[in-house]
Amino acid sequence: MMLDTTRQNQQRNPFAGHSAIWLFGYGSLIWKADFPYIERRPAHIHGWVRRFWQGSHDHRGTPEAPGRVVTLVRRPGVACHGMAYRIAPEVLTPLDVREKNGYLREVTRLHFDDAAGESAEGLVYLAGADNAAFLGEAPLDAIAEQIATAHGPSGPNSDYLLNLAAALHELGVEDDHVFALAGRLTGEAR
Repeated sequence: MMLDTTRQNQQRNPFAGHSAIWLFGYGSLIWKADFPYIERRPAHIHGWVRRFWQGSHDHRGTPEAPGRVVTLVRRPGVACHGMAYRIAPEVLTPLDVREKNGYLREVTRLHFDDAAGESAEGLVYLAGADNAAFLGEAPLDAIAEQIATAHGPSGPNSDYLLNLAAALHELGVEDDHVFALAGRLTGEAR
């Protein structure tokens, strides 16, 4: 089931009046930055893990056969690595449309991987368990099968997973969940 959060996100503007905003990407925003940005830096946030628990009814699947994309799930004591982008505030408008299927803008502290101790407040798009497109946990084989067969307007769901795995590998980031799913699709056990 699709839930359009575009209007909600446009009302969530904790950085109103700022000339630039940091945005943390942990899924397709790592490898598909099809928006203008001022600066891009590897970063992480604390207390979250990446999981393929969010349904994609509009990009990597359809309402009848949703794909699965990542969201973040709270997990104390861990860090989720990704990419931080410094963007102009107007860039949020098309991103709100891109992330409309259940994701809401939330404020987070980003820690930059290329400068020890340096951090900044920024935004992250999160799809919580209370949104209509949330699919939740499932056995890895079932998630992999759903990803392998789903296809939407943005292409095969498997491309999303494999591009994310490649981007994380390039960043030198270990993510057991993502790599285990990618291994199931490519036949490489992990």
